[in-house]
Amino acid sequence: MTVATSLIPGLDDIVKRGDPRRRGEIARAIAQLFFQDAEKLRPELIDLFDNLLIDLVPHAELSSRVDLAERFSRLNNAPPHLVNQLARENEIMVAGPVLRRSPVLDDAALAEIARLKGQGHLLAMTERPALSPVVTDVLVERGDRDVVRRAAGNAGAVFSPGSYSEMIKRAAQDGVLTLKIGQRNDLSGEHLKQLLDGTLDVIRRRLSSVVNPARKAEIKRAMAAIEEAARPPGPRRDFSGAQRTVLALYREGHLGESALLGFAKAHKYEESIASLSAMSGVRLSTLDRLIAGDRYDPLLILGRVLNLGWPTVRALILLWYGPQRTPADADLEAARANFTRLMPTTAERVVNFWRNRRTI
Repeated sequence: MTVATSLIPGLDDIVKRGDPRRRGEIARAIAQLFFQDAEKLRPELIDLFDNLLIDLVPHAELSSRVDLAERFSRLNNAPPHLVNQLARENEIMVAGPVLRRSPVLDDAALAEIARLKGQGHLLAMTERPALSPVVTDVLVERGDRDVVRRAAGNAGAVFSPGSYSEMIKRAAQDGVLTLKIGQRNDLSGEHLKQLLDGTLDVIRRRLSSVVNPARKAEIKRAMAAIEEAARPPGPRRDFSGAQRTVLALYREGHLGESALLGFAKAHKYEESIASLSAMSGVRLSTLDRLIAGDRYDPLLILGRVLNLGWPTVRALILLWYGPQRTPADADLEAARANFTRLMPTTAERVVNFWRNRRTI
């Protein structure tokens, strides 16, 4: 029994032995007195109400606790001990309102509750108008997918560098989270690069379609930096002359398999890749990176999509090997067999993926 409880005759007995409905009625009656003059109450009176209600409210029926939690959650001077008590209830219908909006709860209390309670309590916190790193650190550490998504989408939430990195790591497997993070105003350039580097191309395109123009420009710059970093070390090829040659052929109506075969036989790598790019619709930088890899399979796939004959595909494979290397006849025969077996629909799906790659 508190001192405040002892000031009202019979209240202690109601607290100890009264039924929940009776306790709820008394709690609501006392709370109503508080609400009538809440803005005018002096600190000592708020403490008095606080001491009365923390004895009654926990024993009241659920509907009374929910109603009181809703009403007290909107007051700047709500009884602090009661609000903290309500926020720690296991019943989320009671704890939820104060966790979502009560200005009485400080960061220390929120962080403590976030460490101890379940995902429903954490999810309620993500709706607060402002969240400090003290709280978001715990939300990101303990929160499930919905909690982290909601926190990332809260413009009033502030994240520490460590929590930002953790969210970006999780976003690699969560397209919705990627979109939430990508639209945040406080996203740094370095974090944007990290986010995009671990994201599927389709999510990058979706992100670019929902952000503002300034962020869209940032995404393009970040993607260019990522693409540049992915290039193998060594001198960069200059495709400018080859592109002019291919463009002239296109304008004259002579860009086709015959021209491509001629470039490949002459070991003109830049002109061959520029021709393949123009004929397939795959970006030149993407094709260069694919074909400069350690397998010639992309050439088989492009050949099937472009309906090239085996002699042209064979010449491209020899171009891939380079003038200083000669493949064994068995290797070329295996390549021909693979090319023959390759289904056009399968090849088309792969090339469609390449066409969309890094394009946002």
